[in-house]
Amino acid sequence: MNDADLLRSLGVNPSTLDPAPASRWRNAGPERLRGRRPCVRCGEPARAAGVVDVPGYGRRWLDRCMPCLIATTPRSDGPRAPLADTLAVLREAAREAGVALTIVPGEA
Repeated sequence: MNDADLLRSLGVNPSTLDPAPASRWRNAGPERLRGRRPCVRCGEPARAAGVVDVPGYGRRWLDRCMPCLIATTPRSDGPRAPLADTLAVLREAAREAGVALTIVPGEA
């Protein structure tokens, strides 16, 4: 998914986003989030600041809360391991590290 597609999926007009710096934006992201920016999708406080580059608009800030970031992050089209396999790997890694692991069921 390109940046323009991402903005369409969020229902965001790129002209409403703040212009972003041309370079070194990763250093500016944490500072930006201290300003209590709202998520562009739901309005909750943003926890992630990224930059999109959209033809005709240039580089723009894309501020999202964690639930919206996760919901709108493109997933790989590759094969996924079954949950049981993933949990087995995590349990083994925790055992080897001597760490207590508690798995809490989440929403599907």
